[in-house]
Amino acid sequence: MMKRALSFLVILVFTQTLWAQYTEVINSKRPGFSDSPYSVGTKVYQVEGGLFYKNISNFNYYDFDQTETFEYNSKAFGTDILLRTGQFFEQLEFMLDMAVQSEDRHYTRPTEYNDSGFGFSKLTLGAKYLVYKPKYKDPSKEIRSWKKKHQFDTKRLIPAVAVYAGLNTNLLTELHKNADGISPRFAIFTQNDFTNRLVMITNFIMDKAFTDQAENSYIITLTYTLAERWSVFGENQGFFRKNIPNDYQFGVGGAYLINKNMQADISARMIYDERNDTSYIIGGGISWRLDKHKDKIIKTKTNNDEVGTEKKGFLGGLFAGGLFKKKSGVSSNGEMPDVKTRKAKTRTLEAPVNKKAAKAKKKRNKQLIKEQKKREKAMKKHNKN
Repeated sequence: MMKRALSFLVILVFTQTLWAQYTEVINSKRPGFSDSPYSVGTKVYQVEGGLFYKNISNFNYYDFDQTETFEYNSKAFGTDILLRTGQFFEQLEFMLDMAVQSEDRHYTRPTEYNDSGFGFSKLTLGAKYLVYKPKYKDPSKEIRSWKKKHQFDTKRLIPAVAVYAGLNTNLLTELHKNADGISPRFAIFTQNDFTNRLVMITNFIMDKAFTDQAENSYIITLTYTLAERWSVFGENQGFFRKNIPNDYQFGVGGAYLINKNMQADISARMIYDERNDTSYIIGGGISWRLDKHKDKIIKTKTNNDEVGTEKKGFLGGLFAGGLFKKKSGVSSNGEMPDVKTRKAKTRTLEAPVNKKAAKAKKKRNKQLIKEQKKREKAMKKHNKN
């Protein structure tokens, strides 16, 4: 039981290190806003969705088309849905990120009036690719030095890195449309696994690029595993825009692993900006996956005996990465081998010998046996007489 509990401690970290991305337990991005460098794994189809309530006060922006500053208060209720799948390569993931909401706005500037809308507030297609994975030492193999076995591995300061490219569609409600139409979205995702319990993810995002509504942002998320199925997170996000005052969000939350293919979560966040905004967002949701992943078997031949090697992936994490990781093949530092070798039958090969010498030896042995039989026959005849 203790071993099982220890294996689950790796679970609720954002994501771990190997090229192989698949984990035996669900790897969810929720409930944080950051994204890890790791994918869900090939042939995995995942849905992450939830409900949210958003209250915004004193939001203002400059409209370049109307050359005026607008200010409003808003209340919105809706659902956000993220569809994810890994295809072609373990490092590659495709995703569809969308949100549907009902929003009521009360404008106070330049004139006072009300507006509302229902429909898509976000609809973005994208893909990410893991370009670098770090490798960590396995401290459990150190038997000579207690200090080395427990000291911090400085390689953990080097993060895993992925690149992302997406397209913001403009099939949105009038309240959320971009006046410049479709726009690109670019990002760099990084992750540091400081320990098996503590993970940091950092995102650098350029959204709605090359438009008047362009914004740059960062997200820093820390996740900590509390117990076998529980994890908590803290998150900071900052926005930098050219026509809207900068703002900063601070979020907290947690998640619970229901089973290996399902996770539940809850979160809340506050928004502070240069307008003394007191906006907040609360929400909760469920992540579920359809697991059709199959390990790749690579067959090689050694001494005419086939040996199978199994590509075994893994990805730990919670919120912006994988959740729980199963015990099989897991080292004490949370790593897993890229390739697992299956047992194969082997045979011992004798050293090659000279055929003529072997034939002559066989002939001599037969002659010796024949002579021995003659001697035994003569001895019996002599004893009889």
